[in-house]
Amino acid sequence: NFDGITYAKGASVLKQLVAYVGMDEFFKGVQAYFKAHAFGNTRLADLLGALEETSGRDLKTWSKAWLETAGINILRPEIETDENGHVTSFTVLQEAPALPAGAKGEPTLRPHRIAIGCYDLDAEGKLVRTDRIELDVDGERTTVPFPAGTARPAVILLNDDDLSYAKVRLDEESLRVVTEHLGDFTESLPRALCWASAWDMTRDGELATRDYLALVLSGIGKESDIGVVQSLHRQVKTAIDLYATPEWREAGLTQWTDATLAHLRAAEPGSDHQLAWAQAFAATARTDEQLDLLGALLDGNQTVKGLAVDTELRWAFVERLAATGRADEKVIEAEYQRDRTAAGERHAATARAARPTAQAKAEAWAAVVESDTSPNAVHQAVITGFVQSDQRELLAPYTEKYFAAVKGIWESGSRSQDMVQQIVVDLFPSLQVSRATLDATDAWLASAEPSAALRRLVSESRSGIERALRAQAADASA
Repeated sequence: NFDGITYAKGASVLKQLVAYVGMDEFFKGVQAYFKAHAFGNTRLADLLGALEETSGRDLKTWSKAWLETAGINILRPEIETDENGHVTSFTVLQEAPALPAGAKGEPTLRPHRIAIGCYDLDAEGKLVRTDRIELDVDGERTTVPFPAGTARPAVILLNDDDLSYAKVRLDEESLRVVTEHLGDFTESLPRALCWASAWDMTRDGELATRDYLALVLSGIGKESDIGVVQSLHRQVKTAIDLYATPEWREAGLTQWTDATLAHLRAAEPGSDHQLAWAQAFAATARTDEQLDLLGALLDGNQTVKGLAVDTELRWAFVERLAATGRADEKVIEAEYQRDRTAAGERHAATARAARPTAQAKAEAWAAVVESDTSPNAVHQAVITGFVQSDQRELLAPYTEKYFAAVKGIWESGSRSQDMVQQIVVDLFPSLQVSRATLDATDAWLASAEPSAALRRLVSESRSGIERALRAQAADASA
């Protein structure tokens, strides 16, 4: 029972505990623990004590660092080579970034048990692991016992096999190779770890959005895991919408949308990948030709071999057409008559709120902020349609309205907690990435005297603006 931390982190910490004490020692300790405490009540200290006896590890210090502190460490490789490309020194650097807004405590460096994977390209152009080093990382600098005179691997991957809970960085040479060959890993796990590392680097302002897009476009066509593909679709869209410099954003969207259409047409007919690419294309179609294609697919005047345009996909097309001014109330209502279900009602609400007119935005705002009569599911659907990344100018006036209304909504007690949180978090002006938005948030935090819970939610949203500004600066420098 890792009390007070999320399930995801708890699972990761448990995995790190197993790696830290060793698999065999872990199971010996667990057996001893059950034998000693059969039919009795125990505390976490009893389990850790049993594991200390079998492993010889100091788990009191480990427990304090891992279970009583917040934040996630960053592990970074520092590699030096000679003129022949041989490794002369290899160090793992550990960092403890500032804690998220509202988190208690101080940034903490932790002991980690990790594996380091060394990968090279084989004769067929595949990235295969040629060496694996497992070691303890503790403190700011940990020297890696790398054999002298060994040629530098093409890719050096910290936390290979995903033993620890940490963000990892790719060094410059590894990132270059991964950008060209990410889809060429023979195993899925190192590929997933590199995808995650590149995304973390982008969010943290260490990898330009345009370089992240290039990496994704290079490797996503070879990604077999549909869950990873769908995650990459969401991440690329988020990166371009929030982390790209505004001057380049449209160029990035053009590249991405062209790629989604190309992959849709090339995907195996009837496959999950084909459906995922259809959804990605529907989310970002923008040119007249692309929007004409959406309309033709909706009407059945064009088809893509194997693609079943079912009810959900039809609504995805309608919502995008509505957001770009191609589908009016008549089209939305006609689609709702085809799908008079609870889901259809939600989709219709999203499509109506997505229309690019001041009237549509005012109606959506009134429905969720000025009224408290919408059902919960429809409430969220309206907010989803209201917030459109292509409509920043149309949404700009609602920054002031948000701060004027949010405290009263929080304190009114007339809505469910879920509905209130949807308003506070999802209607925060996250698309207005600017110093002015930070100033408006700071002014509200200083004057409104919000409750601790409301302050935390707004402060976390403010942190998202800061993150986006850092990432945009990194993209601009590229």
